[in-house]
Amino acid sequence: MCGGELRTEVISVGNLLQYTNLTIPIYQRPYKWTAKNVNQLIDDILLHKDKSAYRLGTIVIHDDGTKFNIVDGQQRTVTLILIIKALFEVKKNDFSDPLKCILDELNKKIIDPQFDSEISIKNIKDNYREILRRVVEFDENTISFFCFKCEFIQFILTDISEAFQFFDSQNARGKDLEPHDLLKAYHLREFNHSDENIKNQIVHTWEAMKTQDLANLFGEYLFRIRSWSKGNSARYFTKDNVDIFKGINIENIDNYPYTELIRIAHFYVDRYNNSYERKIDRNESNYPFQIDQTIINGRRFFEMITHYDEIFKTTINNYSPTSFYKNELNENALKILKTINIYEGKSRTGDGYVRTLFDCALFYYIDKFGMREISRAIERIFIWAYSLRLNFQAVQIASIDNHVLYGINLFRHIKEANNPGDIITLPLKPIEKNNSTKTELIAEIFEELRYYDKPKN
Repeated sequence: MCGGELRTEVISVGNLLQYTNLTIPIYQRPYKWTAKNVNQLIDDILLHKDKSAYRLGTIVIHDDGTKFNIVDGQQRTVTLILIIKALFEVKKNDFSDPLKCILDELNKKIIDPQFDSEISIKNIKDNYREILRRVVEFDENTISFFCFKCEFIQFILTDISEAFQFFDSQNARGKDLEPHDLLKAYHLREFNHSDENIKNQIVHTWEAMKTQDLANLFGEYLFRIRSWSKGNSARYFTKDNVDIFKGINIENIDNYPYTELIRIAHFYVDRYNNSYERKIDRNESNYPFQIDQTIINGRRFFEMITHYDEIFKTTINNYSPTSFYKNELNENALKILKTINIYEGKSRTGDGYVRTLFDCALFYYIDKFGMREISRAIERIFIWAYSLRLNFQAVQIASIDNHVLYGINLFRHIKEANNPGDIITLPLKPIEKNNSTKTELIAEIFEELRYYDKPKN
């Protein structure tokens, strides 16, 4: 560490929960522990209650001079607070006088964390009910063990950046945060002072998205598109890959030539939207995001993810011959979209990988060229992606990665293309034989588009 102070000590649950300035900052994710997590924690406490001490893990705190902000350890800390409150509700009359005095003082000091997230509120209510059922198993010795022998390794840092660096390094060792949770924390601390007033709204919008939807958007699509367009492998999105979604702080970065266009777009959009004319014409301009662009840290990152979440839901996750493309597609494109949804082998794991490959390429094309030449683009992307399916009996995650990196890298071509023609005229090899099963409908389209001369019997 450099610049800030780091204090480390072993601290008991009772001492931790006596901090009257302990807070859960706005950048924390919702409280997502379930009854399963709660029962695992209580089972561990009951299992180890005869030991001299039991280590619950680590807690990382940022000391901002007035508050102790929990940077890492929120889920477990909130659960411990619920256990203390449940003990007072269920077991208070069972305490001996010495223990009663100590716990009474603790109960007066313990914080009452407030959450706006519906997810947090629901989980707290559900978990508290479960804890009320379980604390009847705590006798006085167990209660004393829980408060004074269950311990954390506590790290208190005075520099917020160093606190988050420490947080990132802890989570890189296998904790349960998703990569997009790390990105949320990183970009919230990258907010410029001028954007602080909208941070609550940004957090609310982010938390309104389902965790699985965010994981899918990042891991299956945005990560792969950004990586493949650079010629890099993109099999799995892990905590080791989060730097691909970190970029520049628009107000702190030096005035390099490459940042000039980024600055112009950033400040022009803000000035346009904040001018008095917008109160009259009600028109607003969105930032012109591109999936492969330099990431603008802070507010723009969250706007970018919201932007692509909406595009994904209204296009890639919703396309069918009867919905989004109905009035824009030619007969071949309509048939392709219908077929990839109904052919016999579509539900196999390998076919799912190929479908992701197709979806990623189509997503990237639409991001760059919109609906221009969309029917012919679908034809070309389909031939490129599904030739992998027909050429091999088995398709694995490595197969789609290698198809991009060691064959025709369509993502690189889209990145470098100046117009749709560069993609829809891209030469592709026909298949010589259908080596897969349950793909007859796919092969028929290849034959119709003259990318497969089916052997005659």
